[in-house]
Amino acid sequence: MLDRPARLEDYALLGDCRSAALVSREGSIDWWCVPRFDSPACFAALLGTPDHGRFLIAPTAPAQSSHRYRTDSMVLETEHDTDTGRVRVVDCLAMSGDRPLLVRIVQGVSGEVEMAMELVVRFDYGSIVPWVRRLDGAWQAVAGPDGLELHTPVDLVGENLRTTATFTVGRRDRVPFVLGWYPSHDRRTVPSGAAQLVARTAKHWKNWSSRCDYTGQWRDPVVRSLLTLESLTYRLTGGIVAAPTTSLPETLGGTRNWDYRYCWVRDATLTLEALIAGGYRDEAARWRDWLLRAAAGRPEELQTMYGVAGERRLTEIELDWLPGYGAARPVRTGNAAHEQLQLDVYGELADVLWQGVRADMLLSDESWSLLRLLLGSLKGRWREPDEGIWEVRGPRRHFTHSKVMCWVAFDRAIAIATRMELDAPFDEWRGIRDEIHNQVCDHAFNAEIGAFTQTYDSADLDAAVLMIPLVGFLPATDDRVASTIVAIERDVSEGGLTSHGFVMRYVPTHESIDGIGEREGVFLPCSFWMVEALALAGRTEDAHALFERLLAVANDVGLYSEEYDPDTPRLLGNFPQAFTHLALVGAAHTLEPEAFAMTRRRRDPARRPPGGH
Repeated sequence: MLDRPARLEDYALLGDCRSAALVSREGSIDWWCVPRFDSPACFAALLGTPDHGRFLIAPTAPAQSSHRYRTDSMVLETEHDTDTGRVRVVDCLAMSGDRPLLVRIVQGVSGEVEMAMELVVRFDYGSIVPWVRRLDGAWQAVAGPDGLELHTPVDLVGENLRTTATFTVGRRDRVPFVLGWYPSHDRRTVPSGAAQLVARTAKHWKNWSSRCDYTGQWRDPVVRSLLTLESLTYRLTGGIVAAPTTSLPETLGGTRNWDYRYCWVRDATLTLEALIAGGYRDEAARWRDWLLRAAAGRPEELQTMYGVAGERRLTEIELDWLPGYGAARPVRTGNAAHEQLQLDVYGELADVLWQGVRADMLLSDESWSLLRLLLGSLKGRWREPDEGIWEVRGPRRHFTHSKVMCWVAFDRAIAIATRMELDAPFDEWRGIRDEIHNQVCDHAFNAEIGAFTQTYDSADLDAAVLMIPLVGFLPATDDRVASTIVAIERDVSEGGLTSHGFVMRYVPTHESIDGIGEREGVFLPCSFWMVEALALAGRTEDAHALFERLLAVANDVGLYSEEYDPDTPRLLGNFPQAFTHLALVGAAHTLEPEAFAMTRRRRDPARRPPGGH
């Protein structure tokens, strides 16, 4: 049996819009946080060893294994071929009830296959060994606030603080396992109807996918990306986490290990656009409303990220008992970046409101008042340095992307007020918007290298400036933007940001850039942004070629992390990553706008001469 985590490429996601689990191709569930995305994991082998918790169901003999999702669903089927027969394991997190239910059904396909089950429960990220007992015919594990209950007809054996079983599956046999979480003080019986739970879950996802309005040539990756986004949505609030994992390294064996189980304002507009464009207006409205609730309060305290219910205190700590994925330490929970100043979030929030207005979503008086308060704060803050979109842990700087998004904040507010005929200080907002535009053009464009740079008056490139044409700051056909695209396209060895045909976000060549200095992989969202920039610049052939290369990087079930190491090749960073899937949908929309329900106009909200409405 496996004694170490699988490669990220070998995992699939199970989700129920409340919690998420990762299951390897070999049949081991190595990560599951319950009852919420950001709760402590009861299976944490992903960041350690089987002793930190997992749920394995696999043949006892060597097998050739493959897995796939049922069409347009989050129900996973894994097939194992052995010398004696073939078996299929169906996995899902059930879309049923008011608590997480993990359902696994072993189905015999041909011959006979001997199977092994190993259940190792370790609450609080692998640190707590529970009290295990039998009660009313069910297996239970309890410790502190958490309880798990398992229903299965298989005879279970307890040994060495693990629960194991061996059973044989013949053709057409069905062996179910239903594992449910409950608060330890409030036991509720776990339903035993595994087949019905799977059927109900498959029907839920099939119905959800059928609402997608996309009709283009890339339906599979677009729908899979939207399904992933929905799976990462906390349905009780509408908040969408960036990823279901923590501390999966951006550098193999390195220290770039962050907790992504929170909701980033950075992703706000991309998320809203992807949902609206795909035909999911209700989900888009719930995300917008979550964002507005989370942002409510003093405008100067607007954060970069929040918890799934809008929590603000996301204290970062290190879990020193976990060895980390591939020995990448430290393992962290919480994220200190929530305390950073990232001025781009003001632009994101304003753009979300603008995109909602464009889609005829109701703009409440409270929303407009909040935006005016935020701009009242931003008019004095936009001149400050900040930590930027990449949450660098070095000194604050005047990041170009941050300034561009400050421009977006005032630009979208003007567009909203104009369209809705609202009272607004137009002269003041236009003046600030134009001042930001002029300052960026004067201080962020380096004529010697022919590119907009990472920060003012520097020579360092940053792929975040690819957002300049995407948000409408300048058109992609502007000479300065066109030359910036060319500069970023150059190979890293020649001073650019491209490696093996993919785009890096920046080159962390020394610690002063981001406070860390370790190398990292190519950045997949930025590579999708390059697809859009190329298309908008009229380089359609190059855009399509890059898009097809990016599609080939997804794993065998269509999932992406945030980064990719072309040399290994390996996916890097927390997995799966909403940011990458959002960027995929955006790139597909730009390449094929007629295939989506709504024209994408983030890059061109209302073209007008400087100084006009």
